[in-house]
Amino acid sequence: MTIIRADDLVQSIADAVQFISTYHPTDYIRHLAKAYEREQSPAARDAMAQILTNSRMCREGRRPICQDTGVVNVFLKIGMNVRIEPCTQSLQDLCDEGVRRGYLNPDNPLRASIVGDPIFARKNTRDNTPCIVSVELVPGDTIDVQVAAKGGGSENKAKFAMLNPGDSIVDWVLEQVPKMGAGWCPPGMLGIGVGGTAEKAMLMAKESLMEDLDMTALLERGPANELEEMRVELYNRINALGIGAQGLGGLTTVLDIKIKTFPTHAASKPIAMIPNCAATRHVHFVLDGSGAADLQPPALSEWPDISWAPDYEQSRRVNLDSLTPEEVASWQPGETLLLSGKLLTGRDAAHIRMKKLIEAGESLPVDFANRAIYYVGPVDAVRDEAVGPAGPTTATRMDGFTDMMLEKTGLLVMVGKAERGPVAIDAIRRHGAAYLMAVGGAAYLVARAIRSAKVLAFDDLGMEAIHEFEVEDMPVTVAVDARGTSVHQTGPKTWKARIEQMASAAESCATAGAAN
Repeated sequence: MTIIRADDLVQSIADAVQFISTYHPTDYIRHLAKAYEREQSPAARDAMAQILTNSRMCREGRRPICQDTGVVNVFLKIGMNVRIEPCTQSLQDLCDEGVRRGYLNPDNPLRASIVGDPIFARKNTRDNTPCIVSVELVPGDTIDVQVAAKGGGSENKAKFAMLNPGDSIVDWVLEQVPKMGAGWCPPGMLGIGVGGTAEKAMLMAKESLMEDLDMTALLERGPANELEEMRVELYNRINALGIGAQGLGGLTTVLDIKIKTFPTHAASKPIAMIPNCAATRHVHFVLDGSGAADLQPPALSEWPDISWAPDYEQSRRVNLDSLTPEEVASWQPGETLLLSGKLLTGRDAAHIRMKKLIEAGESLPVDFANRAIYYVGPVDAVRDEAVGPAGPTTATRMDGFTDMMLEKTGLLVMVGKAERGPVAIDAIRRHGAAYLMAVGGAAYLVARAIRSAKVLAFDDLGMEAIHEFEVEDMPVTVAVDARGTSVHQTGPKTWKARIEQMASAAESCATAGAAN
């Protein structure tokens, strides 16, 4: 019988959530670096450069890769010869204490994103608990632990279906991926679970995201079985869609595809798919009774020699304090802007509250006329920071508020990540506004452009309060211009056609070579 101290489990989880918030897994770094090397789309290549630069900065500065430090998932395989002492708390309580201890670490506080009541009050629990715990009893005398953090942008894109036994898995996946948009921050990986029951398929999809990326090796050696053949087919066909990094169009949308299966009912074919974003975060360790886990950071040599910096020659510098509709109308789709001046923030909860005030005929606590709003929920600052990592949140969640904000407040510019839907694009066009995109997965890099920060309203909302940032040369891309042109529509369409042309040319060359 192995005795494992409860506090060793708690401390290991606390250390793990700190670890995964700061360090990308080395397999992800290597695969993203290879994707960067072969990328031909300038926009996608720039986005990857920002993500890789941000990743290295976080390794050096020990700060979160992404401002959305996620909902924590803890997977425990507990040996049946293990006893946890003292046994005065449940496993859920122990895991929650580990998460609480890790997220409230004063040296590197992580963002609390969990709301206690999911339907009505939606009040932030302020310590990111409770976490999601999955337990399996297995033979043995150790506790095998996987800890992962899933951001809302990728988790919200999870898909599930009950297929008929004869339905094509490949066809279903290829139908779903374009519907996911770019809110899951590609390039990342897709975890797929097939079989079991509805809940088993979803669990397998999530568990598969904990596996190491090995697509590079698989492509080099070739598939050894039907499941690997399906992984390769999905990898190639999804990347052929041309969605690209951040949905801007390019050669790489996914870095790997993982598939787990389980026996199922003869009448059923449950399938689940969950993406992992550019902020891929997970770690594995084993507790054997000798103490807490010892987690070693990746060596700096794992990161490629890439250092992103603003391109002042190719970018337009914008003063946010003197914005005019005429200037906004001059911005071109895909153009790079460097923003300086005062930038307001606001996201889901703030928009809901502002909507209620407007409908009640009450004045807003902040004047948005001719100003820009950044959809963000930042991490708390430490030491000499103006603000902690502050990357963009998915803008489509604010689509339903866009017309109201543009018409009722005089708002002129919005900044977020991923695409906007047709309702928001129509409102942007009608009001002559613009939507700008910052790179998801580059939160620490973006925060370096923020010189000061203060809360202006709704302080009780925590990270969702309205802030005012003073920014200097914050990099963004014109994603929807004042005429309603969206680069998230034009970019993937262009690159899908280019990839088809490249494949056709390669096939012609192969045919000609065989003929000779």
